[in-house]
Amino acid sequence: MESFSIDAVVVDATLETPPVSTPIPIEHSKTTGRRRLLQGLQRMSSSPSLVGMKRSGLRSGGKASMSCISLASPGSPYGQSYGSSYSSELSAGFSTAPTSVANSPPGSPLSSADYFSLPVAKKTPQRPSFNFWADMPTELRMHILRYLNPREIVRCSAVSKAWHSMCFDGQLWSQLDTAEYYRDIPADALVNIVTAAGPFVRDLNLRGCVQLREKWTKTGFLDACRNLENFSLEGCRIDRTSIHYFLLQNSRLVHVNLSGLAGATNAAMKILASNCPRVEQLNISWCNNIDTRGLAKVIQGCPRLRDLRAGEVRGWDDVGFMSELFKRNTLERLVLMNCDSLNDDSLAALVEGVDSEIDVLTGRAVVPPRKLKHLDLTRCRGISDIGMQSLVGNVPYLEGLQVSKCHGLTDDALTSLLPTCPVLTHLDLEELDGLTNHVLKTVATSPCAPHLRHLCVSYCENLGDPGMLPVLKACSNLASLDMDNTRISDLVLAEAASVIRTRNTSARAMTRSERPHIGLRIVAYDCANVTWTGVREVLSRNAEISRPPATSASTTPTYPREIIGLKCFYNWQPTVEEHTKRVLRGDFAAAARLERKWADWMMLNEEAGMGGAGARRRRRRAREAQLMHADEEEGGAGAGTGGGRRRRARSGPGGCVVM
Repeated sequence: MESFSIDAVVVDATLETPPVSTPIPIEHSKTTGRRRLLQGLQRMSSSPSLVGMKRSGLRSGGKASMSCISLASPGSPYGQSYGSSYSSELSAGFSTAPTSVANSPPGSPLSSADYFSLPVAKKTPQRPSFNFWADMPTELRMHILRYLNPREIVRCSAVSKAWHSMCFDGQLWSQLDTAEYYRDIPADALVNIVTAAGPFVRDLNLRGCVQLREKWTKTGFLDACRNLENFSLEGCRIDRTSIHYFLLQNSRLVHVNLSGLAGATNAAMKILASNCPRVEQLNISWCNNIDTRGLAKVIQGCPRLRDLRAGEVRGWDDVGFMSELFKRNTLERLVLMNCDSLNDDSLAALVEGVDSEIDVLTGRAVVPPRKLKHLDLTRCRGISDIGMQSLVGNVPYLEGLQVSKCHGLTDDALTSLLPTCPVLTHLDLEELDGLTNHVLKTVATSPCAPHLRHLCVSYCENLGDPGMLPVLKACSNLASLDMDNTRISDLVLAEAASVIRTRNTSARAMTRSERPHIGLRIVAYDCANVTWTGVREVLSRNAEISRPPATSASTTPTYPREIIGLKCFYNWQPTVEEHTKRVLRGDFAAAARLERKWADWMMLNEEAGMGGAGARRRRRRAREAQLMHADEEEGGAGAGTGGGRRRRARSGPGGCVVM
């Protein structure tokens, strides 16, 4: 075995290239004992006591401490730092350890001072907990809750006490309309809402709230509402004292509806006249304990009254009261349905006054025109042509006239009145047996023809095609036509279909996302002269798609924008409704197929009833057509797509002939 000398070992050590030392990664996330030891050594190396030490102290034979090993900073006054306890003068300044950091230049990543001075990652401080809803301003919370309907707000009140007080805040209940949920809301919840939100409520509609019958006298309920402007108690079971208390507490009332209340009396009208001078609309229809004596005080105390609805109220034969209404001339709407006490003299006093100046040439009273826009005289049996003649030339702003079931009226009064109403839009002549086609011709030639939108001539059995055809041609904006139980025929339905086609031609073309809508509603049931042919004409026009001519540059077809909503014979009505549904959803192919199969069935059914040779074969074909038509109707939405439906199982081609 060869012997090794100390000099050979030193020479080999000096010839070897020391490997590059790799910095040791420090895990900042875990606090271990090793890390605490390194941090302690770093603090000891930065102590000023180590800088003042002498080299001789390390070379002496005395015992050296652990804190003096390889802890000199790069800026130390000594030429070199001793990296370990194994270094000596024989190593010529090189460390015998392969991973020594003693020779690392100052400022390098391998410097001991830089290694121990690496920053320690700090934990990110957590944000304090933030309650989004509780820290939100109250105004924003109220604004968000306003998007809920009353039923949802009441449900939210059960979340907590804080939500309960917030949901019953008066700011959310400035308008309290129970028309949509008056049957579902309990009486206690309604009382709590009114009591809590009373000072903020402006519009209070308690129509039909019969559950409040025993709650009106509850403490604080009547006292809560003091700033009402719109107030409705129609159909409520409320006593007379509570009505008076409401009227006394609210002097800002503008719209008052006491319709159908037995507790509303002339005393309530007296309180209303003395305490509520801002009233503009008053509805006391079917209040049996109110008559014109109470209304006279309202007329005197409420100068802004413009809408009076007093159906079935007694005392309209009082000429003095009607003369007072004439002097005021503020009414724009007057509803007197079922007022049998109204007669020709009182109506003349309402329109022309008493002892007015008479024009010598025309024989009519010279008075300012009335401001009436809507006049309802339905079932006023005391009115005749004499009373209606007083309206001629005195109601130029009239837009709606209802004289249905006034059997004393004939052509004379209406033919004189209609030309003097240039802006008339609604005309109701139902059940006037004395009318003829001359009245309809007058309507067609009157200035109001372009504006007329609703016409009702139901049960006028003397009216037919000669009068209705000119009306359809002249009234281009007609949207509703009731003519059941009249003498009209298929010609009227065909003309109506032609009118709608003309509207579609003049209107702009529909886009792909748009759908047709009903532009004209026709009621034509129980008309003996209307057959399935006229109904088929309407259905065919509703689903008609206009193709551009070959010479036209455009190739886009035109779809109907408006269609006719027809109500006809009850046996045909299911087919008409199904056809209308398909057209409204844009399935024109399925609608045309239904109309074609229904027409085949109707034609074969007529042939089967003729008798003679081949009657049996025609009846069989009619039964087969009926089955095909039934399958088409049962298809519904699936019929338009061509699949996804099953045919109903049948026992045979025609069922049981005996049954």
